[in-house]
Amino acid sequence: MALKGNSTTASTELNFIGKGTHIEGNITTQSSIRIDGSIKGTLTCDNTVTIGESGKMDGDIKAQNAIIGGQVQGSVIVAEKLVLENKSSLIGELQAKKLIIDEGAVFDGTSAMGAKKPLKSAPSPKSDAPA
Repeated sequence: MALKGNSTTASTELNFIGKGTHIEGNITTQSSIRIDGSIKGTLTCDNTVTIGESGKMDGDIKAQNAIIGGQVQGSVIVAEKLVLENKSSLIGELQAKKLIIDEGAVFDGTSAMGAKKPLKSAPSPKSDAPA
């Protein structure tokens, strides 16, 4: 049964990966997630991904929004806004409609602004699609 007028249900939920926790594998969530531990794999989120100052991500992130305060090595593709906080480090590729890089943040890689311009190395939905 569909719920009318309750579109914020998923956004009020929060997944939390605490400091000292290490996960290897793929994570998919419809609600927001905060990482203060470490992940090696792929993270797909329909809402907001927050990487805390102690958080580490080795792999790809796909999300609606992302706030990075820790370390990420891989590609970050967000539909809306990506924030790199002052002590963050992103080594890899990023794609976002809006990008905020605070003073002190480190970004080493390639970027594509706007939702319609895919990164060259991002996997295409169909392998036989022309480049």
